[in-house]
Amino acid sequence: MKNRSYAFPVLSALIAPWLVSAALAGGTHGGGHGTASIGEPGKAAQVSRTIEVQMLDTMRYTPADFTVKQGETIRFVVTNAGKLKHEFVLGTDKDLKEHYEVMKKFPEMEHSDPNMVSLEPGKTGEVIWKFSKSGPVSIACLHPGHYDAGMKGKVTVASSKGAKKPASDANSKAHQH
Repeated sequence: MKNRSYAFPVLSALIAPWLVSAALAGGTHGGGHGTASIGEPGKAAQVSRTIEVQMLDTMRYTPADFTVKQGETIRFVVTNAGKLKHEFVLGTDKDLKEHYEVMKKFPEMEHSDPNMVSLEPGKTGEVIWKFSKSGPVSIACLHPGHYDAGMKGKVTVASSKGAKKPASDANSKAHQH
């Protein structure tokens, strides 16, 4: 029988660069997966409202669709009501699809970014997010099979343009009789 004790270190050295590049293809796990296009991590002191979300083993979020205002900071309180591990990840469709492909190759990959929470069954966590850009933001569970089964949602971020009138305009109308 040959001694193969060298195999693991050699194999690790050959595979490690590929693993790193594959992980980076889906976004840096410390950098929030290119989240600048959907907003920024929020501050607890600036939360304007809380939205409770349940993750279910039917591969659905309840509720799954939300409307927020541009500039609003939301606290998502997310509960895994199922018996499987699930996650709640905010991102663009493109970023989520790319990250999902990486997750399919490396299903045990652990990551923690401000735009997501990954929860064991029965656990609750939160994501505090400031929606500083208007437009659609997607939500998905990126555990293998969950995304394909439809575990997705949408946040519609309504533009703040035209929402407030300038103070000078409001004052001028108040003084017109």
